[in-house]
Amino acid sequence: MQSISGIIYLILTACLLPYAFAVIAKVAGGFRAQDNQNPRQFLSQTTGLAARANAVQQNSFEGLPLFIAAILIAEYMVISHSIIMTFGIAYLLLRVVYGVCYLLNWATLRSIVWFMALSCPVLLLLLVIKLIVG
Repeated sequence: MQSISGIIYLILTACLLPYAFAVIAKVAGGFRAQDNQNPRQFLSQTTGLAARANAVQQNSFEGLPLFIAAILIAEYMVISHSIIMTFGIAYLLLRVVYGVCYLLNWATLRSIVWFMALSCPVLLLLLVIKLIVG
């Protein structure tokens, strides 16, 4: 059960990451207290860095279900803790790099890093399938 704390930290970090990009989007877009009446409308009207940060936020939320499911299923199926942590940490680091690439408007590198990040939970699930099938 000691290994579960690392899993929890992975999931917690992945869940908080989109909010970091939301803060960047709001700061870059000049968010004011009155914009809190309808923050989604405010963010939808931003451009440049703020719009890109908002896109990272949205994409980060979209990727969460697959990541969380893969981590929990791998843990449940008793995939090696070191493998789960390796793929989980790689996913988080790649998601941060993805976000930086998005903010800097490096579209091609961003897409490559996005694919690499996506491959982490997919590969974990493939390991689970391999374990089940034998």
